[in-house]
Amino acid sequence: MSTTDPMATGQNPTSTGTTGTSGTSAGDTSSGAGTAGGRENMKGHLNEAGGHLKQAARDGSEALRGAASAAGEHLRSGTEQVRNDLSSGARASRAAADELGGAAREQYDDIMDKGRELCDSAAELIRERPLVAFGSAFAAGWIIAKLARGGR
Repeated sequence: MSTTDPMATGQNPTSTGTTGTSGTSAGDTSSGAGTAGGRENMKGHLNEAGGHLKQAARDGSEALRGAASAAGEHLRSGTEQVRNDLSSGARASRAAADELGGAAREQYDDIMDKGRELCDSAAELIRERPLVAFGSAFAAGWIIAKLARGGR
């Protein structure tokens, strides 16, 4: 079995193609065809690498689609959770406002009742003792006038 120098035949010494005993491709018959065989070998490797790259791109694309789909689903889920939280907050705010409104109405009614009682009590006192009521009103008016004039 004889071995030949790959440089002499025009082949790449790192080529992984199958070679015969003469160092050229199995289908080559002339020494000029050795260079063509190396090119064919290189084309085959480039085609194979291109195929692998295309498959890697397809796999990457599928992975990216899957990740985008998962991210979209996660975003939709988060959006729904925010809506639910806001809805719960709105219901709680309405309930608090209703409760506060009810308490304010009760206080308003209590104050109005006390004011009516005071007016009724004053009217009753005036009917029972008209001179005392007149004298008290006169004294209160005189004191307010003195204070308003500055004590002159």
